[in-house]
Amino acid sequence: MFEMGEEKERVLLVGVSTCEEDDTSASLDELEELVKTAGAETLDKIIQNREQVHPSTYLGKGKIEEVKWRVFETEATGVVCDDELSPAQLRNLEEALDTKVMDRTMVILDIFARHATTREGKIQVELAQLKYRAARLVGIRNSLSRLGGGIGTRGPGESKLESDRRLIHERIGRLKAELEEVKRHREVSRQLRSRSHSLTAAIVGYTNAGKSTLLNALTDAGILAEDKLFATLDPTTRSVALAGGQKLLLTDTVGFIRKLPHHLIEAFKSTLEEAKYSDLILHVVDASNPKMDTQMYIVYETLKQLGVEGKTVITVFNKCDRADTLPALRDFSSDYQVRISAKTGEGLDELRQLLTSILQERRVYFEHLYPYARAGEIQQIRTYGELVSEEYGQEGILVKGYLPSELYLKVMKNEDEKV
Repeated sequence: MFEMGEEKERVLLVGVSTCEEDDTSASLDELEELVKTAGAETLDKIIQNREQVHPSTYLGKGKIEEVKWRVFETEATGVVCDDELSPAQLRNLEEALDTKVMDRTMVILDIFARHATTREGKIQVELAQLKYRAARLVGIRNSLSRLGGGIGTRGPGESKLESDRRLIHERIGRLKAELEEVKRHREVSRQLRSRSHSLTAAIVGYTNAGKSTLLNALTDAGILAEDKLFATLDPTTRSVALAGGQKLLLTDTVGFIRKLPHHLIEAFKSTLEEAKYSDLILHVVDASNPKMDTQMYIVYETLKQLGVEGKTVITVFNKCDRADTLPALRDFSSDYQVRISAKTGEGLDELRQLLTSILQERRVYFEHLYPYARAGEIQQIRTYGELVSEEYGQEGILVKGYLPSELYLKVMKNEDEKV
């Protein structure tokens, strides 16, 4: 019997370093992880030092000849560039190398297409794919009729790319309308959470820092958590029970990465905005990664791009079990820091205590005498706050407890109106 399967792609990774601060070697290491997640094998990495990227071919003439020889020598099926290529660069490089050429954005979009499972996720990925390809329609028109598997060819909407620009833009328009509908549903959900006076925390961080593992450890969410880049895309919200009957809603968000394509940021804006509307930010950091400081910087820059400012930030240094000796773990941009291992459970109790104390600080001590005729109003304290004691007397019920500050102001306002 013959076994049929998709042939694994074997690629060369190519990057251009314009200055020492670029850290192109680390960027190519990360690109190798992306390529691996997309299902391909890296054969070699090639870096060219130039004052600037070549505007027509990305690489200089001499380096193109070197890459072409390495493609022949290693029998590679394609070349992946570490930056987003223009249509002209993509076309010229393919002609010069006589092989399939992809860029970093193509690989990331391919991974997103693999991992999107919900309707919202699929819409966001398809929208990002079409926006990316619409901008390159002229540059890749000759290859649109070419069918086959591999990186950059997966995901919904591929048949649309065989039609003209007008049909693609019509499809983009319909997807935007669908995404607006999803966004309205998300806003309604946020309003309902606001009415229930539930405090929320967004879990953010670099991809593969352990965000989903942390959510699972705190809430038993049971969502997919793998040691891969962008293993989960779709946001998940779960409630975590804390001491004193307090509850906090945790929302997992899509991971950040260096050179995150702007098409994806735009398409996933409604998902990423969960951080913007949350009360707290849990910034999960892979403490075992030697590039930890760079990753933290990229996360903060992306949050700034999204307009997420003025939030209470807790930096959660995760994967502390992976190294015998850890460097000094500091984050001067956060309000609190805690060391944990979401996998082993180390430090989770300390994190819960920290969350409990932060939530307690946002509550106001409440003491009030309710007439028996209004005893039903005490239920909102049980539901949204913490009821410390109830004393039944002749004049009514003396209630002592804690309320969220916004609910406390509302209750006091109602009491003033009744007097």
